[in-house]
Amino acid sequence: MKQRFSLTLALALVTALTACTQETQNKFGRAVQNWTGTNGLLEIYAGDKLVKRFLQIDKLSTAVGTSDDRQRPYRYGYGVLDENLNGKADGDEKKVYFEFSDYSTSYVFHEDPHG
Repeated sequence: MKQRFSLTLALALVTALTACTQETQNKFGRAVQNWTGTNGLLEIYAGDKLVKRFLQIDKLSTAVGTSDDRQRPYRYGYGVLDENLNGKADGDEKKVYFEFSDYSTSYVFHEDPHG
């Protein structure tokens, strides 16, 4: 009986999810990822040269205005500043707040394949 209920519940969730728009599915996926966490890396480039790297990022957020609720052209988050760019969070490197503009920054955000 319990297995049948679980199967029915799972089938209902799959059916409900497939009925959602792609945008809703993407929001749901991001919410699950935000809840479970992502060991992300953010690399910032000046031309083709890596100039900053942040490690152990759970998520990047898009800034939203407090009075008009409109998205702002920058993103922010928290991560360990990899000062020596060795790809590891060394003992003297601390978690910091960061933000960067959508207009002037070349960046790559991805899951850490080694973490």
